[in-house]
Amino acid sequence: MSTSSPSSSSAPAGALDSAPRVPEAVHKRRWAILGVLMFSLLIVVLDNSILNVAVKTISSPEPVGIGATQSELEWAINSYTLVFAGLLFTSGLLGDRVGRKKVLLFGTAVFGLGSALAAMSGSPGELVAYRALMGFGAAFVMPATLAVLMNVFERDEQPKAIGIWAGSVGLGIAIGPITGGVLLEHFWWGSIFLINVPVVIVALIAMWFLVPDSRDPRPGRVDPVGVLLSIVGLVLLVYGIIRAGELADFTDATVLASTLGGVAVLTVFVVHQKRSDHPSIDMSSFKKPAFSAAVAAIALVFFALMGVTFFSAFYLQSVRGYSALDSGLLILPLAVAQMVFAPRARLVVERFGARAVCTGGMLLVAAGLAAFALFDATTPVWVLCVVFFVQGAGMAHIMPPVTVTVMQSLPREKAGSGSAVNNTFRQVGGALGVAVLGSLLSSTYRGEIEGHLGAVPAAARDTAGESIEATMAVAEKLGPAGAPLMSSASDAFLTAMHVTALGSAGVALIGTAVVALFMPGRTAPEGPAGKQRTEAPGEAPTEPAAEAPVAAAPAVRD
Repeated sequence: MSTSSPSSSSAPAGALDSAPRVPEAVHKRRWAILGVLMFSLLIVVLDNSILNVAVKTISSPEPVGIGATQSELEWAINSYTLVFAGLLFTSGLLGDRVGRKKVLLFGTAVFGLGSALAAMSGSPGELVAYRALMGFGAAFVMPATLAVLMNVFERDEQPKAIGIWAGSVGLGIAIGPITGGVLLEHFWWGSIFLINVPVVIVALIAMWFLVPDSRDPRPGRVDPVGVLLSIVGLVLLVYGIIRAGELADFTDATVLASTLGGVAVLTVFVVHQKRSDHPSIDMSSFKKPAFSAAVAAIALVFFALMGVTFFSAFYLQSVRGYSALDSGLLILPLAVAQMVFAPRARLVVERFGARAVCTGGMLLVAAGLAAFALFDATTPVWVLCVVFFVQGAGMAHIMPPVTVTVMQSLPREKAGSGSAVNNTFRQVGGALGVAVLGSLLSSTYRGEIEGHLGAVPAAARDTAGESIEATMAVAEKLGPAGAPLMSSASDAFLTAMHVTALGSAGVALIGTAVVALFMPGRTAPEGPAGKQRTEAPGEAPTEPAAEAPVAAAPAVRD
């Protein structure tokens, strides 16, 4: 099938740029395809948001949970992140080369298999392993969804489509905790993973019939050295970050060896890409201020938010005493804000420019994070809802514009690698957030609670000081004598949460400065055809680049 619309050949002179460059049949069902892509993305987001409300249950002794320690809980989350981040870049390149639909189907199937196995885990070790398998599958899903989107929508509709795509993340955030809460109240903890299986089956059927395949028509030679360097470098870096968070010590020899080794390998990767005549990614893209600012903003906002997401579950359930379902419902305003505002962010960008919109969004996120420093054990529920809504609104005005900036900075046929870069920075930033902010939370909590462990047997003091859950578990064993310790644990956790929240807000303010300085401003009409371009700060005006001929469009097969 031709890669252009049948009507494109008869388009008047000067109108060729607006003619569809994807098959007409694909173009007509683009919104249905977007729905399938959102559904595919939903299963990945759904799982992580469900797990966030289930950590307390999984940490409980059998038969309620599997007795996972704080460290094992972190690895249940981080094993997924480690594999996911390590393979994102490679999966994006593979999609560009062999076909994005094939990669999407493969990743979804593997994710479903990992979910079924995770549900049947008999120990924390098995859960960690099967979560890693789920991360392997998810690494092939997320980049493919965005890459397919870029190849079924024309450039002028891409911001709207990306906004809706980003809003589906909000949908996952909303459905996940509520679904998890309902499942945990009526079924065993493994049901939070088993629920993915029917969703995966429906997604696979819909993908098979609706999603077209697409790939780079001229992928060039394979760059095995670059691919290997990217995997090794990312795995070492993310492992070092995770290990640092686990030990709450960034100076440990294993942490330094892994982190510095990862940085060294990724440096070699960058040098190799610059010198190669067939690079996996064109490193010159990072010379564009808007592109670099966008990926930095993605990393910084997820750095700030992921750490808070981790401790907010303990605040709501351990300090406030809410059930898993109640906790999910309290996070609903954040999800609703994303669902409402993300699809409409493009309208605000058109009026005020990406720079102003992203700066405002970052400030909202920073304000929402800083508000956690004011929370205590009696903060009204409506205040929590308002803060979560503000955070969601901020995110909704950051992610669509920065994603559009990243994706439209690269040729459409390189959509897979562009999506991989976007998601790699997101995952590395999130892993750093959990590690750094988790370490800050842990060390502050331990310092606050140590003076209150006098009634705890000496052999159990180290364990009791690890986390609020560990302290309360020991306090329960002490019976009535443990009541003062429970109160002290709540106070210590609140102090630790306040310190961590302020650190998170500080990171968000750094992100604010980055987007304010380097993101593009308002677009302005230029030229007789009314074409638009965006000037980055300090960039001299240039003539708009000519659109590539229709015949050079990437291969899209219906």
